[in-house]
Amino acid sequence: MHSILGVAAASALAFVGTMIDNFFAFSAQLLVTREDRRRRVSIAQALGVAALIGLAYLMGSILEPVPSRWIGLLAVAPWALGLHAWRHRHDPVEDHFKRGALTTFVVTIALGGDNLAVWIPLVRSQIGSHALVTLATFAVCELLFVTLARAITGHATVVAWGERHARGIIPWVYVALGFLILIECGTI
Repeated sequence: MHSILGVAAASALAFVGTMIDNFFAFSAQLLVTREDRRRRVSIAQALGVAALIGLAYLMGSILEPVPSRWIGLLAVAPWALGLHAWRHRHDPVEDHFKRGALTTFVVTIALGGDNLAVWIPLVRSQIGSHALVTLATFAVCELLFVTLARAITGHATVVAWGERHARGIIPWVYVALGFLILIECGTI
């Protein structure tokens, strides 16, 4: 049985690792959003992440009859995402940053495939208080995510650096998350 601190650390790593792309997309979106709409856009982004978390927990409960060790085999999903990210790391970045809360919500959901690939096996491997720790960790991480994104909105160079380098970092994060899934599910 993992310690509560270990569960929180694994959950934070899973959240941060899968939210890198969302972070830079959201930060860039905030840069092009009028100041009076940034709060609404931030709420929409948080609601999108809450929907992804809810979907991960729903899918995790549907998979309840499947032994955790088998769920660990879903580690191939982040590895496949990592391979895809590696193969496309030099492709031009699409400009999909629009203004508005609805667009933010939709973009958050659209970028959430990798989140679900990692979060579903993670939450499926946990029961009771560990599931609550993961949920609380995700909530705290999302609050920090939105706060940090809003803080760096005034620093276009930070967002530009992230857009330039995140594509080279993301594949390695996915590889690490795949191993985290294998460990958390007791597959290895």
